[in-house]
Amino acid sequence: MSSTTATPDTAAPPAGSGAGADERVAKRSLFRTLLGRPELGALVGAAALFVFFAIVSDVFISPAAQANVLYSASTLGIMAVGVSLLMIGGEFDLSTGVAAISSGLVASLFSWYFATNVWVGVAMALVVSLLIGFINGLIFIKTKLPSFIVTLAMFFMLAGLNLALTRLIGGSVSSPPISTMDGFELGRSIFAARIPVFGVDVNSTVFIWFGMVLVATWVLMRTRVGNWIYAVGGDAEAARAVGVPVTATKIGLFMAVGFCAWVLGMHLLFGFGTMQSGEGIGNEFFYIIAVVVGGCLLTGGYGTAIGGAIGAFIFGMSQRGIVYAGWDADWFRFFLGLMLLVATVINLTVKKRSES
Repeated sequence: MSSTTATPDTAAPPAGSGAGADERVAKRSLFRTLLGRPELGALVGAAALFVFFAIVSDVFISPAAQANVLYSASTLGIMAVGVSLLMIGGEFDLSTGVAAISSGLVASLFSWYFATNVWVGVAMALVVSLLIGFINGLIFIKTKLPSFIVTLAMFFMLAGLNLALTRLIGGSVSSPPISTMDGFELGRSIFAARIPVFGVDVNSTVFIWFGMVLVATWVLMRTRVGNWIYAVGGDAEAARAVGVPVTATKIGLFMAVGFCAWVLGMHLLFGFGTMQSGEGIGNEFFYIIAVVVGGCLLTGGYGTAIGGAIGAFIFGMSQRGIVYAGWDADWFRFFLGLMLLVATVINLTVKKRSES
């Protein structure tokens, strides 16, 4: 009785080993897994920057100083959540800085001149902020112009409206103080409260920021909408060909930025009780810098909301760390530009390594 045995040429290779292994089921090392994370470079940079400022300034590592760092990071990071989603979706919004001011102005002016509860103005501001995002997205879709051009035009229009309408309605470049109006204290307790944590007062914006990052991360990683965002950012036409609602996704992303502008605008309003109509110009570049430093590529389809949060934290550390170190604050913008350049190079390198 004879038996047959498999020859080396026909034997199946063990799963996960050799050239014949299916790379989709092959085990990846921890290093390769980490290398594939978009926020890896930002995380390493944040750790290095923290150690650096901790060495040059004893004050920097104190709980009070870290609370200030987190506050600075949160005022940038709230908007960076929406900007990161939009940039992953392949688009830009250059109207974000003045849009936050517009939101605060709408809430304060509406409440004051219509003598209503402040929360009526807050609701009106939310509607206007979402409408601005919707208009940005709709114009972008209908005209097929680059989002850079569409939102740059919106930036100039909002900057002009903020100044012109505030001066026309109230005769001043700032809105009337609303700190004595009904509903103001409730708004401050939500958008601008100081919450004691282990003996240190932490602004409520920090917790709002953390919550928004968690929600955005869940959307990106666990929902169909998150898949759509990555798809339209990678290749909108290919995404449309497989049934992704590209138009709705793009407009929704612009509206998400509008929502973030509303949150930030409410913090500014309830934090100071009034709004300066000329503020916000130039802040849009800070939001983009934070998101790019956090690992999002300018080409779209790559990045995470957590990376944007890390980028905002790097911004907060840089802004406060320079002060605590006793350096000339004039160097801050140079430092931001350097971080942007270095982070972009690192992000591209990490992406190429992970793809290979």
